Amino acid sequence: MSQRIALVTGASRGLGFAIAAGLAARGWHVVAVARTVGGLEELDDSVKALGLPGAGPLTLAPMDITNDDAMAHLCRSIHDRWGQVDLWVHAAIHAAPLAPANFIDGKDWDRSVAANLRATGVLIPMVAALMQPSAAATALFLDDPHAGEMYFGAYGATKAAQIALARSWQRESAKIGPRVLIETPAPMATATRARFHPGEDRAQLADARAEAERLIGLI
Repeated sequence: MSQRIALVTGASRGLGFAIAAGLAARGWHVVAVARTVGGLEELDDSVKALGLPGAGPLTLAPMDITNDDAMAHLCRSIHDRWGQVDLWVHAAIHAAPLAPANFIDGKDWDRSVAANLRATGVLIPMVAALMQPSAAATALFLDDPHAGEMYFGAYGATKAAQIALARSWQRESAKIGPRVLIETPAPMATATRARFHPGEDRAQLADARAEAERLIGLI
């Protein structure tokens, strides 16, 4: 097949949004996954507004990555339609509110484990199967190291566990593929960072679009 297929989980805002838009601008067919329908529609509008004749189409998939059945159905649909995935960008994250470890809300903890860790463990086998036909398949994980920091208990622990899982896959697939990249983006003016650092001077932070361009260059 001639068109490259990219699966972007967490594509409705922030860096995931910027990467999905950047890939589409380069002619990739992007399957954009997120819970927020409005964010996905905004992504679609932003790509269309570019007016680039070579821009790739978007397939919007409004769903929760913690819903195993929904994600399995999506992966099956991708297989039936295109036969493979050439790139997976995993940008989906649950940013639990900052709190001392002894005050972590149970629902926030469960959501953090489900979205940041369990969903990753479920998705890797699904997406890896879609990557097998692609000779140059790549998976990109985005690190955000806060493990052990004060008040980052739920987010820091589950994000670190996600990256530990990705590093295992990276080493296991080093000789047989797919290529697994783990990158730490520069601090960006995103909603997730604003939740962790309210009142921060956002003018000093990187632009998500510029950081997306850098990461796409690595791909």
